[in-house]
Amino acid sequence: MCKNCCKGGCTMSMIAKILVIVGGVNWGLIGLGMLLGTVGGWNVLNMIFGSVPVLEGIIYVLVGISAVMMIFGCKCGKCMSGVCASCADPDTNKVGGSM
Repeated sequence: MCKNCCKGGCTMSMIAKILVIVGGVNWGLIGLGMLLGTVGGWNVLNMIFGSVPVLEGIIYVLVGISAVMMIFGCKCGKCMSGVCASCADPDTNKVGGSM
């Protein structure tokens, strides 16, 4: 019986989605700050991690990797088949339940 565990994809694709959303909102705030005349004043990642520039850079790299992953899609078995092990019928190797 499916417990809605296969609708969102794997954990890595969920993390990638969250990072892309965080990156997009951050860039939107940077742009809005520039339009309002406060250049760089609304960079949330810089506000939070400004004292540790290496950590800020790592987060930007992870957001970039997540964006590339979103472009090409996740290639893991769960994302490729669209179902988890509890949704697959082991006797017929076909999908059972509802998605």
